[in-house]
Amino acid sequence: MKYKYLLFDLDGTISESGEGIRASLEYAVRTLGAPMPDLSDYTRYVGPPLIDTFLNLVGLDPETAERGAQLYRDYYNEKGKFLNRAYKGVPELLQRLRGEDVRMCICTSKYEPFAEEILGILGLSNDFDAVCGSNIDGSRKDKRDLIPYAVACLGGDIERDRERTVMLGDTWYDAQGARLCNVDFIGVRYGYGDVEAMKEQGAAAFADAPGELYSLLK
Repeated sequence: MKYKYLLFDLDGTISESGEGIRASLEYAVRTLGAPMPDLSDYTRYVGPPLIDTFLNLVGLDPETAERGAQLYRDYYNEKGKFLNRAYKGVPELLQRLRGEDVRMCICTSKYEPFAEEILGILGLSNDFDAVCGSNIDGSRKDKRDLIPYAVACLGGDIERDRERTVMLGDTWYDAQGARLCNVDFIGVRYGYGDVEAMKEQGAAAFADAPGELYSLLK
């Protein structure tokens, strides 16, 4: 195996999560009485940090955006998270990787306790060595902050282990974080992100299905 530390994005890479995210976002926007943006394009809000979605897509001021984020979390915690399902082939990929000398974690801008609960819902909790996400105050939401944190949680050091670390994700946020941290990136085409946007951040290797990731990691 080329890498020691495998950092997986959650939404759009491990979990098919668009339905729950959209329902939670719609609830928050309706509750606030704000104009509903066009949510038909999942690439606009599955992947970016939550607060950025309320600021940029919904067009709220910072204070109202914080309220929106809390409403979103409340609904997601009650209903939205149960709409997650693992992509076909993901459990088999993870089981195969467990036979290799690697350390694996979830590296997501999603609130960390939510990410842990989602893995439990998917039945994948035992397949990862750590779950690394953002804090409730919105800190550690960017992949450039999450990647060093994730490597440390796996027992490594980003300064020492860059060449042994890879980020796997489906959006340009994932690709950008990998580029800024100077670690390798493998993109997936089956998620919610835009391939051309990932290429603009330097992405060159892509998988069309979870099962293809194994050979790319080799």
